[in-house]
Parts: sequence; structure tokens; C-alpha cells
Amino acid sequence: MSRSPGRKQENHKISRELFVLTYGALVAQLCKDYEKDEDVNACLDRMGYSIGIRLIDDFLARSAVKKCRSYSETADMIAQVAFKMYLGVTPSVNCSSATGNEFSLILDKNPLVEFVEELPEERASLCYCNLLCGVIRGALEMVHLAAEVSFLQDRLKGDAVTEIGITFLRKPEDRKHRR
Repeated sequence: MSRSPGRKQENHKISRELFVLTYGALVAQLCKDYEKDEDVNACLDRMGYSIGIRLIDDFLARSAVKKCRSYSETADMIAQVAFKMYLGVTPSVNCSSATGNEFSLILDKNPLVEFVEELPEERASLCYCNLLCGVIRGALEMVHLAAEVSFLQDRLKGDAVTEIGITFLRKPEDRKHRR
């Protein structure tokens, strides 16, 4: 049997919708399991970290990207290749420090919250998409880049955009191999 050319895109959309709905169910279950939002946030971060340390192999194999020479290139690679490949969106990148080690990924549209209207009042400190922070941190760690990753703004909390902050923790010269 032959497939029509549009069929593959349809399957991709169905699997993305299934992923988004499943993620929502996961967060809802974690909210039932943990009383404190901080515990849910930490759990999502740990889960994301575990995903990130495994996902980097797939990313490097499928994307065939070359080694990044600066934090700026790394941030661009995350936004333009990784987010596009796995979430179907391309956030804009903003360097937010003079030292060049702090970046913001600004998402106009966050596919993980496609079916979420707003957070309940009793869950005001919940970081619904904290899994993404863990994924980025885990993937960066596997390529020997220590980073802090956190949400700076979130549309679910009334902000205009969703913004993920990435702070690389070492200076570029610290990454060179010593002989």
C-alpha cells in the first residue's frame, strides 16, 4: 500500500496532541501526589533531566550539527534546531548579560500548554512546564556544559510570553582540555 504525501504530517500532529494530553495528565497526577508546588516542580525538573541526558544522543544523531564554539551558538542551536525538532516551535533567543553567558528563550507559543487555559489559584507557584528546564539542563550537562535553567515568565501565570532563562555556569576558557 502506498501512503499519501500528507499522511506523515497528520501522524506527527496526532502524536504531538497525544504527548501534550499525556503530559497534562502527568502534571495533574503529580499535583494529586504532592501537596506543595515546589515538590511538583522538583519532580518535573528531575524527570526532564533524565529525559535530557538520553535525548541528547538522539539530537546529535538526527541533527548532524557541528560543535558549537560559543554559548551564543549553543543557545541558537537549542532554539533553532532542538525546539523545532522536538516541539515544532522556534523560540527567539536573547542574550541577557554583558558576559555572554545568560540567554533567554522566548516562546510566543508553548505547545505543552495547548489545552491548558490557566492554573488553579491554589497552584499559583506551579511551574507547569518545568520538565523543559530539566531537559535542557540534562542535555547540556551531557555535552559538558553546566547550566542553570528556569522559567522567567510564563503565559499560564499572566505574562505576555513564556521565557526560559539559561545561565551557563563556567567561562568558555574553563571548558578547554588541560594537558
